[in-house]
Amino acid sequence: MCRASLAADEVLQLTQQKIAGLGMAMVYRTIKALTDEGRLVPVEVPGAPPRYEVRGKAHHHHFHCLKCGKLFELEGCLERLGKLIPPSFRVVDHVVLIYGYCAGCDRGSKAQPKIAGRRSASSA
Repeated sequence: MCRASLAADEVLQLTQQKIAGLGMAMVYRTIKALTDEGRLVPVEVPGAPPRYEVRGKAHHHHFHCLKCGKLFELEGCLERLGKLIPPSFRVVDHVVLIYGYCAGCDRGSKAQPKIAGRRSASSA
């Protein structure tokens, strides 16, 4: 599992390790320029600031850790997703976002936080 979709504050934190004095304004300007050029694409996570990843990756989905907030890439797609769609519908795109705890945060965490607008797995 790869972690490659980053929010602006994560970009700043990682970049400041290499470029002392770099500010958030420069990060936002650079993200905007790269997005306008088509080199980055936004990844939306409900209730969180937008994240960005490099354009041109193979089709994939995401896992969002409810504790640390990191977003991880999940390679591939759900094979049976198409069977849920009525035959008379035409799908043009889809997004799957899975919520849970990453390996680093799962140790000892048994709390089940509520996600706005969603039922927990136990209530589904």
